[in-house]
Amino acid sequence: MSEFFKAELKDKFLEYAHGRDDYFEVQLLYDEFLRPNYSLQYVEKLLREIIDHDHNLLDIMSGNGVKIFMLSSTAYTEEFLEEGGFKDLYIEEEERWDIFLEQLSNTRRLSSEEKADLGRTEKAIYKRERLLLFGLIGAVACSFLFTVYSLLKPLFLETEVSRIVEIEKKLETMEHQNKGLRQELDSVLQLYENKIPQ
Repeated sequence: MSEFFKAELKDKFLEYAHGRDDYFEVQLLYDEFLRPNYSLQYVEKLLREIIDHDHNLLDIMSGNGVKIFMLSSTAYTEEFLEEGGFKDLYIEEEERWDIFLEQLSNTRRLSSEEKADLGRTEKAIYKRERLLLFGLIGAVACSFLFTVYSLLKPLFLETEVSRIVEIEKKLETMEHQNKGLRQELDSVLQLYENKIPQ
């Protein structure tokens, strides 16, 4: 329900109360204005809003376990309705908002040169941010590559080094074997030379 319609309903409640000379139940307002589309609780809510605005507008009596059971108009009810009631209050509030929003929209507008300068500035900022972004991405990529290289480097070098060490060990064992064979060959040659008469 719109605020204007609520203001109109509150005025109708007050007019109905003003047109009666006695106390009446809230149920009558519900039956007269809001049945069957709204609930009795909605009527009570609107009555509480009226009382919150000015408690002198209605004379309220509680009963049957309800705070607002019966009500009647007061001397202020007619005066309030003659001044325009809730509808005029709503319209005045809307007009104040319109004036306020109009004042906000009347702020100084940028000239075409200022807009162009603003556009150039935004483009320069965008280019600078893009350059920084690419620089950052490049730095992260380089860091990643160096990390991968430093992790994989020992694996490849250790296999080459281990191969070289194995080959050197084999060469050393072959040299020992060769020395042993040479010594045996030398001893055999000496024996042979000693056996052969000269």
